[in-house]
Formats: sequence, structure tokens, C-alpha cells
Amino acid sequence: MIKKLVIVFIAVFAIQGNAQEGTVSPYSFYGIGSLKFKGTVENTSMGGLSIYTDSIHVNLRNPASYAGENLTMYNKESRPVKFSVGGSYSSVNLKSATGSDKASASTFDYLALSIPMGKFGFGFGIMPYSSVGYKLESVNESGAILNRFRGEGGVNRTYLGFGYMITKGLSIGIDANYNFGNIQNNTIEFVYDNDGILTQYQSRESNRSDLSGLNFNLGLSYRTMLNEKLEFVSGLTLSPESNLTSKNERLFSTITISGATGQEFVVNTVEVDLDAIGLKETELILPSKFSFGAGIGEPRKWFLGAEYTSQKTSNFSNALYSSNATEFEDASTISFGGFFIPQYNAFNGYYKRIVYRAGLRIEKTGLKINNESIKEFGISFGVGLPVGDVRLLSNANLGFEIGKRGTTNSNLIQEDFVSFKLSLSLNDRWFNKRKYD
Repeated sequence: MIKKLVIVFIAVFAIQGNAQEGTVSPYSFYGIGSLKFKGTVENTSMGGLSIYTDSIHVNLRNPASYAGENLTMYNKESRPVKFSVGGSYSSVNLKSATGSDKASASTFDYLALSIPMGKFGFGFGIMPYSSVGYKLESVNESGAILNRFRGEGGVNRTYLGFGYMITKGLSIGIDANYNFGNIQNNTIEFVYDNDGILTQYQSRESNRSDLSGLNFNLGLSYRTMLNEKLEFVSGLTLSPESNLTSKNERLFSTITISGATGQEFVVNTVEVDLDAIGLKETELILPSKFSFGAGIGEPRKWFLGAEYTSQKTSNFSNALYSSNATEFEDASTISFGGFFIPQYNAFNGYYKRIVYRAGLRIEKTGLKINNESIKEFGISFGVGLPVGDVRLLSNANLGFEIGKRGTTNSNLIQEDFVSFKLSLSLNDRWFNKRKYD
């Protein structure tokens, strides 16, 4: 048990130690950044499908997954304690109508623990909720820089959830999520003299928002056998609308920029009195979110399913940052995916126990710029590799996704991305009944 926890924390620090910004998307400039997918590598490898729940994998999307039936291989006495950690690396090609560039980002994705207690179960963990990381420049007709935009930060989420099995195949659950973090951005306006030569001093606007707030996620999971082989699985989640409190500050600075290194040096700074204009503390709306999905399969053999998610992103607003060219519309995602296991109980055949996953997703992000809806598409693949004691059913999961976000229309940017994901899903038994006194 202790050895497994050590492995998990080593993995966390290894991922975090090599992490850069969680995103390099220019679209993270808007709202509270690019929303991170709340799901495991197992989910993302199936196109984001999260309706399938079992006793050996953590499900971050549906709190009903904390509850469930005990395992036959454990004499129907218990279920394993599940803990998982994951991270990812993305390579992105950024393309506009006039040019292109490349960028990459690596990030810690989640750390989660799920503990069974009879018909009950509970889980807790931490993960990023949104991420900000962009570096943009605007230029004039002669190629001289007019403005430089930089942003970093994001919102993190820690959660505590409970699940209860109402009857065989039917479970409910609830997550309480505490969201916290900060977003920082600055804009430099470059000034030139009449001869087009950059002046000695430039102007920089810097903003910082410290965000915090609580929200809830409700879940329902239902499964039943249709005949001796086929099983029907369905899931539903609902996150009601909630608020984030944003404590803000804004600074205007006169700076000089080193021509050799690009380093910025502050000459003087003035803090804006945001209290006077009612922006010192603002409320941001976290829109409500609803998902429903269903599928069929043969237990411990294969599964195919579909899931639909909608979010009332049109209700989002941020008084501190506003743009006439930007608006928010309702977001939606359609996911298709599944898995296949050649023979889960082939104790002498390692390759037969490997889980093969695949899926695709079509997403409308909810962001609309210059009357263009920003959409996203991804195709994913993955494998679950058995590790450790075969009786504990632990595994290492590798995921791979290729996709596209955005468009080059209306002077916007298209992102073609490739993501590699890795997680450890480790199981253990904490509660064993004594056979002999």
C-alpha cells in the first residue's frame, strides 16, 4: 500500500516538475481560460466518454461511480480502493491566414482517490479546471509590433464526493468542488516616432484576478443485463449554475524593453482604483452543465456508447475583461467511443488482458469571435496495460489524441494538436474480513 502511494506521488512530482503552461491556446485569452477536460486518460481515450463505470477505475465525471457492487473475485466482500494520477503533453501547430507557428505544453491533469464503504463510497482529489497560457502579437502593415499580449494562470479544483448504491445496478452521487486560482495578463502598447523608430518608453497594462468559489456535481448511474451476454449502461450528471468571486487589480506601467534580451524594466507604476468603478470585486458565473449517455456491451469484454453534454456558456460574463468582438454561446459536445479486452482473466496471457480504447468527439466550445463559433474535433486511441499483482487489476494507461480547434476565417487562428496522455490507475484492498480468529 505504502509503495503504491510512493509511486503515485513520485509520478505527480515528475509530471509537475516538467510542466509548463497547461495550455498554449490563444483562445485561453477569453473567459477564465481554456476549460480542461474533467476526466481520466481512460475517458479521453474513448472520445471523452464517461458513462462507463466499474470497480477498478476512477471516474472523475460521475460521482455515482464511488458506489457499486463488490467483486466476485473478492468473495463479494469488498471492492478495491482506487487511486489514480495522470498527466499529458500536447504539441500544437498554430495557423492563421498569414502565417504559422508551433508550440507545446505539458501539464498535471489529476490526482484522485476513491474508497468503498459497503453500499457507500467516497472520493477526493485535485485537478486543473481551466488554464491560461498565451503569447500573441499584433503588427501593422509594415510588420512593426503594435501590441504584445501575455497571459498565464488558471483555476484549480479540489473535490470531495459521496456515492450510494440504491439497488443493484442503480447508484447516485454528489461532488462538492472548491475552485481556486488566479489569472494574470498584460498588454504592451508599442509607441513609434514619426520616423517609425521605437521610442524609449512603452506602456503596459497588467491585470490580476484571484478567483474562488464552490459548486456541485450530481450524478446517476444505471446498468442492467439485457440478456445473458449484453449489458445496458447509462449515466447522467448535472452541475447547477454557481458563482466565482473574483478579486481584481489593474496596474499601468511605463517600461523599457531590452533590445538584446527582450526583458522588461519598470520605470514607474500607477495602480487603478477599481473600487471607484465597481470592479475591485466581481462575480463570474460558472454555467450549468448537463450530460447524458448510454451504451451496450459484454461485461469485461467490450463496450460501445455515446454521450451528449451541454453547458449554458451563454450565461458567462466577466465585467473586468470585455470585447465587442467576443460573445459566449451555449456549448455542447457529442462523444462516441468504447473499449475491447481480448480476455480479461487470461492470467498467463499478458497481451490478452490489455484494454484497447478508441473514440471521437465533436465539440462546440461556446466561444464566438468575430461571428465565428469556435469548434473542436478530436479522434483518440489508447491502451490499458496491466501492472503489478494480477488480482488487484491495476494498470498504466496510455492515450493519444489528434484534433483541430478553431478556424482561420475572420482573422482567427486554427490549432492542429496532438496530445499524449499517461496515467497510473492503482488498486488495493484495505478492508479484508478475517477468515480465522
